[in-house]
Amino acid sequence: MMTDAAEPDTRLHAWRPDLADARLEGKVAALRFVAGTAKRIAVPLTPLRRVPRLDASLDTELIRGETVNVFEETPEGWAWVQNVADRYVGYISSDALGPAAPEPTHRISALRTFIYPAADMKLPVRAALSLGSRVAIVGEAETRGTRFGLLPNAEGAVAMAHLESVDAPPRERDFVAVALRFLGVPYLWGGRSSLGLDCSALVQLSLMTAGVSVLRDTDLQAASIGSPVGTEAGLMRGDLVYWKGHVGIMVDARTMVHASGHHMAVVVEPFAEALDRIGRTAGRPHTIRRLA
Repeated sequence: MMTDAAEPDTRLHAWRPDLADARLEGKVAALRFVAGTAKRIAVPLTPLRRVPRLDASLDTELIRGETVNVFEETPEGWAWVQNVADRYVGYISSDALGPAAPEPTHRISALRTFIYPAADMKLPVRAALSLGSRVAIVGEAETRGTRFGLLPNAEGAVAMAHLESVDAPPRERDFVAVALRFLGVPYLWGGRSSLGLDCSALVQLSLMTAGVSVLRDTDLQAASIGSPVGTEAGLMRGDLVYWKGHVGIMVDARTMVHASGHHMAVVVEPFAEALDRIGRTAGRPHTIRRLA
């Protein structure tokens, strides 16, 4: 049994005093242990909260096509889940869940795209999907020279130009270039999509699009991504600069892109200016990480 000092992080382990992931049996104390049931996020975007209340703050978001392990569904309509992609645990609406099958065949490669009721861009849009969302394509159709991928169960169609196969290498390997595509996207605490996101989500989504999986929050990233860089001298493109509660991505030795609560948007600004402003409240950066 783990001691209190060694208790697992409940952001990354499904564990409550009354219920826990069966994989934690013998490691933590809980009244019951259950194996999670695999389901898939069936809506474009859904909030994940630390507690099952609509007025609870947003911890993160899950996007279409992500697989979750479901440990509990309540009569009030909440599901206690763990996202397989980044291991984050929390509560979402049960209405956001769908079956694990069919497996996604494609991921969204555009910053965002639309689901149309049929293969025609002139039809009213049904929904918007963010970068990184995953869908199952069961066929193709062409209308006026534009190719569309068809979704199962006549749900609609998505432009093939905004899709890439889940089995294909990422089109963009430079995660900094991906981050720059988010310029002007509004800042949203806990947000994790191209409709709004926070600083660590910008890092996570940009790296994910480039084929690198990382954890969600700044402290988790700062302890796990790449290798530490000793000082702020000699910064390079792609270096990740971490303050307490904030992270920025170096575009080059002098400029940084980040989702900024000060600007309430994703911005590029001189690193020296950001260093001075952020330092007034958060102090100096505590960690700089460089991908191998």
